[in-house]
Amino acid sequence: MTPQNDLINIGQTSLRNAITALTATMATLGDSFTRAVEMILHCRGKVILTGMGKSGHVARKIAATLTSTGTPAIFLHAAEAAHGDLGIIRAEDIVVALSYSGETAEVLSVVEYAKRNGNAVIAITGSEASHIATTSDIHLSVVVEEEDCVLNIVPTTSTIVQMAIGDALAEALIYARNFHTEDFAHLHPGGHIEQRIATTKTNK
Repeated sequence: MTPQNDLINIGQTSLRNAITALTATMATLGDSFTRAVEMILHCRGKVILTGMGKSGHVARKIAATLTSTGTPAIFLHAAEAAHGDLGIIRAEDIVVALSYSGETAEVLSVVEYAKRNGNAVIAITGSEASHIATTSDIHLSVVVEEEDCVLNIVPTTSTIVQMAIGDALAEALIYARNFHTEDFAHLHPGGHIEQRIATTKTNK
């Protein structure tokens, strides 16, 4: 049996690495972040998040967060896109592409299609020199020194930073849209969240 202290140390190291990576990413936020927020804020269509693998799962979560906070968004599986799902991209939409390497072929294909179609593209990658980053209009960096994995290969720290950038965009958009608790409740008519909001309002 693995000693308990070893497991706790591993867990603490993992969390410490995540904090370090998030702190480094926080320091890089600047003009590209504000431009991305403004681009999404003034989008007349929907925001289409795309990715593959772990980045795809993160993209799906970001799409859900944006949609629930006043920014219509949807997830497009990059592999399915080449088999007809590209039809979901309309002229007024924005594409947000997630790929840590910035070279994922399926994601790059979606980005290239979007650019040919006249859509604005925001890239979230770990390499500003990558094909996806350089093909896009705006690049948000999620570079990390290493993955929190003994193999330094399993997407761990990088996906945490990707998720955090998505949440940061959502938070900035909530502020820019003047999105209130009542607006959030309107989009969540069922479940515990709506009940909690109602209870809070009643107790005031």
